Amino acid sequence: RNRPEGKVLETVGVFEAPKQHGKYETGQLFLHSVFGYRGIVLFPWQARLYDRDVASPVTEKNENVAGHGSKEVKGKTHTYYQVLIDARDCPHISQRSQTEAVTFLANHDDSRALYAIPGLDYVSHEDILPYSSTDQVPIQHELFERFLMYDQTKVPPFVARDTLCAWQEKNHPWLELSDVHRETTENIRVTVIPFYMGMREAQNSHVYWWRYCIRLENLDSEVVQLRERHWRIFSLSGTLETVRGRGVVGREPVLSKEQPAFQYSSHVSLQASSGHMWGTFRFERPDGSHFDVRIPPFSLESNKDEKTPPSGLHW
Repeated sequence: RNRPEGKVLETVGVFEAPKQHGKYETGQLFLHSVFGYRGIVLFPWQARLYDRDVASPVTEKNENVAGHGSKEVKGKTHTYYQVLIDARDCPHISQRSQTEAVTFLANHDDSRALYAIPGLDYVSHEDILPYSSTDQVPIQHELFERFLMYDQTKVPPFVARDTLCAWQEKNHPWLELSDVHRETTENIRVTVIPFYMGMREAQNSHVYWWRYCIRLENLDSEVVQLRERHWRIFSLSGTLETVRGRGVVGREPVLSKEQPAFQYSSHVSLQASSGHMWGTFRFERPDGSHFDVRIPPFSLESNKDEKTPPSGLHW
């Protein structure tokens, strides 16, 4: 619909039946079911999904999370994937999803600088529409040939190089996805994935950093626009901070039936090794009325065994 004059569509592959059970392997090509980009699976993660829309009559104590408003939810295991995004598709999704969703702290004692790895994403199992291709380099990404190689005897025919295994092992503490939190208010679903980024020493005190990835999805046909955010950030040191502002990451995204989702990442720091965040997003309807959408509360936990953050993009 939006392709330039004179351009025609070309075949990129053949769809496969989505897996109802089990998980996709390293090297699986896919289209993202929401954002529409081409991608390839690097490796799966097993995450605990805390879905506040699902009532759980019996919960196990070791899997309970104290819910906001006395609601308790049970974490169930769910498969997510670390993936590469095709660089050709990044410009087309940049208004809907940040294409640098994975950030690290720079490895300098006196620096708060961040660096980002472009074209990396985390996707849930249901986001994946698998396909196959006869192209030996079907994804354009600077890391594709560093991480994967073609092997026609395998299914899928792309296998991990040693560099991918070494990269995963080295950066595991900052890549690992462990908890996913989800809640729906008035057909707007908010999904939050927090990541611990490491600790910095500043002025004789410790500062702990996290990043969090948020996805907003409109499950209804009515057009809505995000106008404000309202965060509450509790630190184990005893402080409670309130943050209000227009939009998110400088935008006020519109969620419609044609473009139902928006995804972004941000960062937070505490002067304690753990804390909690929760809050609301204020949305506006076409008639000018507003409503608040709950952000599911999530904990900020630091890794017990502190490791040195990666020093750069050199493997």
